[in-house]
Amino acid sequence: QVQLVESGGGLAQPGGSLKLSCKASENIFNFNAMSWYRQAPGKEREFVASINVGGRIRLAESVEDRFTMSRNNVLNTVYLQMNNLKPEDTAVYYCNANKLSKQNWGQGTQVTVSS
Repeated sequence: QVQLVESGGGLAQPGGSLKLSCKASENIFNFNAMSWYRQAPGKEREFVASINVGGRIRLAESVEDRFTMSRNNVLNTVYLQMNNLKPEDTAVYYCNANKLSKQNWGQGTQVTVSS
């Protein structure tokens, strides 16, 4: 059973920054890809960013000039650096790990952007 634990969420002002972390219970190279998704109240969960086993990063168009994703192989952790935050970034952010076509999810971390 893959365990994913997110952290780093909280309250930020518009224009501010937050860095989310997702620590996996096993070697992250066991996963085809690791991703971040988010779900705002009343909306469907949407893709934010991903990094595959080869290190290729994809970002949603809505965040590509503000967010970046990285990983620390030794710590089995991936990160989502979020800059120039906007109120519309408010959501619960979920970490996802794809292993053998099975989707594994973390419990989510709340990000609120408000003045």
